[in-house]
Formats: sequence, structure tokens, C-alpha cells
Amino acid sequence: MSEHAEATALVDIQNISFRYPSGKQALDDVSFQLQAGQFHALLGLNGAGKSTLFALISRLFQVQQGDIRLNGQSLKAAPAKVLGSIGMVFQQSTLDLDLSVAENLHYHASLHGIPPSQRQQRINEELARLDMSDAHHKKVRALNGGHRRRVEIARALLHQPSLLLLDEATVGLDPATRQQINQYVRQLCREQQVAVLWATHLIEEIHTGDTVALLHQSRLLACERAEAICQQANRATLVQAFEALTGTEATT
Repeated sequence: MSEHAEATALVDIQNISFRYPSGKQALDDVSFQLQAGQFHALLGLNGAGKSTLFALISRLFQVQQGDIRLNGQSLKAAPAKVLGSIGMVFQQSTLDLDLSVAENLHYHASLHGIPPSQRQQRINEELARLDMSDAHHKKVRALNGGHRRRVEIARALLHQPSLLLLDEATVGLDPATRQQINQYVRQLCREQQVAVLWATHLIEEIHTGDTVALLHQSRLLACERAEAICQQANRATLVQAFEALTGTEATT
């Protein structure tokens, strides 16, 4: 990564290490940057450390070593300010199934301090972008998996974050729905200049021009555009490069 890229990075993940109480090393000196308005893939097999990194960025876990900076602000020094600029979609759904879509979104908007006079407009805007305008009063329990994911993305965007984290957001969805959600998130990058960190173990969700942070067994093996990683590994495809660099079979 060039000095210019580091200087203009929206997010700077600096020398992050994390060890669980059991002694398991989940992350080992991980550093990379994220740029505004770009789609970044965090690629690794289950257990590579992706969810641990997300838990640190979202402050579910405390940073043990290193720091995470967003717009120059340290997560350690100014956690409330940093978290206020982050939207998160977790691997496991956190919607209240017995509330309506609107009730879930109003509750989240209130937690982020969005004034009551603005909440409905923001909810309407985000649901419209996701083609979910007719779902306001539907119970979440009545929605299929793909539509629940769309509601979670809408919820994560209500407070207009500059960074959107998606942790294996398409797990359990059919291929067509996975592709639709992936395409929509990429559109967000282009239209709203949101930086996206998309954690996945599915290489098919990554495009050739994407910047890929490749995690394996707690360590960052590469952070380059996909084609550069292929060149580094002297392989024709990202699947082949992943297998060469990690010594394991890729998931597509």
C-alpha cells in the first residue's frame, strides 16, 4: 500500500493482535487500510479471524494490541465517535422477529439519536433503496432470509455511516439472492461513498478489481487487488492463488 493510500485511508487498522482467554491467537499483527467509496473483501476460511476483527472494530471485544482509526479518530481514545460512523450487519440476524420492519428500524434509529422528525424519512429512504417499501408493517418473522438481510442493511444505514461492515452477510441465502445483495452493497459504495468491508469465505463474491485482505490462521497474508494477489502467487485465478498461499482448499 502506498504512502498516499495510507494518508488518505478512511479506516486504518494498525497492528491488531488478539488472543482469547483460552490462549487461542485469533489475530496476529494485522494491518491494512480501507478507502472511502470502495468495496473491500475480507477473505478467509471459517476460523481465520474475520469475525474477531469485526468484533474488535464494533467494540464487542476490547482491542488488546494495536489500534483502529476511522477518519483519524482512534477507537481506543474516542469509541463513541468512531462507532457512530459505523454500520454493522452481523452473520447472525439480530432483528426482533415479533416486531414489524418499521418497529425494528424506529428502535434502531432512536438508539442512534436520530430525531423523531427525521426517522420516518430516513426509514422510507433506505427501504426504498432496497426495494422494500411495501414491507413497513410486515412482521420480520414473515420475511424470507433475503428480505431480512435487506432490512438489516437498511437498519445499518439509517444513521448514514461512513463505514459498513458485513460479516458473512449472505450465509444461508440462495445464489441469486446472494448476488443481488452483493450488487446492492457495491452500488452503495459508488453512490454514497460508503467504505465497505465484506467478510466472506466465498471467493465467487469477490470481483477481479476488488481489494482483498486475505486472512489465514490469524495472519494477514496479502492485502491487494485480486489480480495483484494472483500475480503474487503466480496463479491465473483467485481460487488458485488462495489455495497456493494458504495451502488449503478454497470455497466457491
